[in-house]
Amino acid sequence: MIVALQYSLVTILFGYGTLCLGLYLVQEQLIFPNEYDPPDTRYSFSRAFEEVFIPVADARLHALWFRVPDPKGVVVFFHGNGGTLRTWGHRAIAFVDRGYDVFMVDYRSYGQSTGRIQSEVQLFADARAVYTWVREHYRDEQIVLYGSSLGTSFASRLAAEYQPRLLILESPFYSVEELARRRFPWAPSTLLKYPLRSYSWIGQITCPVIIFHGTADQVVPFDHSERLAAHLTAPLMFYRIVGGNHVDTEQYPIYHQALDIALGPLRQPE
Repeated sequence: MIVALQYSLVTILFGYGTLCLGLYLVQEQLIFPNEYDPPDTRYSFSRAFEEVFIPVADARLHALWFRVPDPKGVVVFFHGNGGTLRTWGHRAIAFVDRGYDVFMVDYRSYGQSTGRIQSEVQLFADARAVYTWVREHYRDEQIVLYGSSLGTSFASRLAAEYQPRLLILESPFYSVEELARRRFPWAPSTLLKYPLRSYSWIGQITCPVIIFHGTADQVVPFDHSERLAAHLTAPLMFYRIVGGNHVDTEQYPIYHQALDIALGPLRQPE
């Protein structure tokens, strides 16, 4: 009987350890389900843009630079964890039509960006490289940082370290660590290489902040935004998108009304 119990315990522990090891090894695929765009990919949007490559450690990042005559500023857009510039590029139109340049970048291993995602430190270094490139063309007071879902962590971290004009967060999370705990409650948090604890630096932001979050978000619960907002000391406009799901805010009039207030109304065609 005792031997059988010992054998069962060893089997359970071995199985648990195997599950934890497997989760550790595949976490990049779970958090960053990257898509590849061949080098000859043709991007097609209704507004003009240029393609830019930014060199970073062991890789280069592919970006789209939408430009308008006499811009009011620039929106630096960090997209979510799914898709590439090919599928996210249309989001630039709302800002271009309000008179802003837009700079959108694919994370390493996404789209035509090269390299492999290996650490949180590496990802933040890439984000700083993007901001450094943008600062070579615009002043801080012209820069609007925009993060959508995963991108909110990078946008908010940059806003805490620099002095942009405005930070806009769409469906932000309190931390990836908490999302992981909710999905894998049996796994120790020490396995996670990418905790992305946005709450730990959002209180350092001094520029105005706008938050959009859908109340029906099934990916990042609405209360993540509420709890993040509690850490903020900067001026905040919080838009509760009633019935909104994950990163679908552009479908709601309140989103465009908020952009009109923060960035100015749509430019009338000449």
